[in-house]
Amino acid sequence: MRFPPERIVCLTEETVETLYLLGEQDRIVGVSGYAVRPPQVRREKPRVSAFTSADIPKVLALEPDLVLTFSDLQADIAAELVRAGVAVHAFNQRDIAGIFAMIRTVGALVGAAEKAETLARSYEERLRGIEKSVRGLQRPRVYFEEWDEPMISGIGWVSELVGIAGGDDVFPGKAKERAAKDRIVSSLDVVGTRPDIVLASWCGKKVVPERIRSRPGWEAIPAVRKGHTVEIKSPLILQPGPAALTDGLDAILVALGTWRDR
Repeated sequence: MRFPPERIVCLTEETVETLYLLGEQDRIVGVSGYAVRPPQVRREKPRVSAFTSADIPKVLALEPDLVLTFSDLQADIAAELVRAGVAVHAFNQRDIAGIFAMIRTVGALVGAAEKAETLARSYEERLRGIEKSVRGLQRPRVYFEEWDEPMISGIGWVSELVGIAGGDDVFPGKAKERAAKDRIVSSLDVVGTRPDIVLASWCGKKVVPERIRSRPGWEAIPAVRKGHTVEIKSPLILQPGPAALTDGLDAILVALGTWRDR
């Protein structure tokens, strides 16, 4: 691999945003079809993948020095690229500490370690400030729904951000599970936790609040009864990178603030 790599393909959106924030976007030659941050990426960079699939010939035609992937769900893509002789770095962050590590690692990979350290520290300071600002405020019980059929509760970094924003995840144990299949919950499970707020972000598709509110027995849930069912757009919260630490967290803060002001 050339160092620093001059031609990078990013198969998930969080590394795209990180490289732009580091001012290293000129190295990017291909991105995931889900990359929308910053907005100009949609017109500046060719799209070469979905999430669990990629156009391997198109990736190879870009002659990348490095391909950045994420999680076991892209393991087959990574393996195919490795067999084709491409250098691949596979991230697997599932919590906030992992997000900070990703930012620092991306910086190191492109020879911008100092800028990455400054960026990561700015986010760390922001999160500490927000956590301090909500101390002493009433803490709502929050159910975060990552998918609807089956119902999947929030992953680690989402649960942590709910806590930083001043709420309590109703399924904190589930949040520690890395695989989505291990975070499946039943309708009765959710009803039993009696959440004050339902936050929904169905990865890759629009949330339908009416569908949530009409689930059998859910009229007993305080969040449903009092109208505190809120969609958070998936690009803001379900990508483990800068978006979640900024606009994603801000969306949670607004939802919790609205609940407190009821």
